[in-house]
Amino acid sequence: MEKHIPYRRCIGCMESKPQIELVRIVLDAANSAVLDESGNMPGRGAYICKSQDCIEKAIKKRAFSRAFRREVKIDSIRQGLQNLKL
Repeated sequence: MEKHIPYRRCIGCMESKPQIELVRIVLDAANSAVLDESGNMPGRGAYICKSQDCIEKAIKKRAFSRAFRREVKIDSIRQGLQNLKL
């Protein structure tokens, strides 16, 4: 029997991909987006591809604010994702 592989949708390109290929982002108490490298942080999460193109698409179409259902500080998203190895 094959093991179930969870799929998530990227908020940038809107493609469904295996969860392991995406990065999870959550909001902290100050409404700043932070990378959830462990995948276990509490709260609402959004998934995005590790490509710079998807990140720019998501920022341009305000996908982070829509996914988190509140205004999100874009600078914290850019800073956190730039630290990620793309």
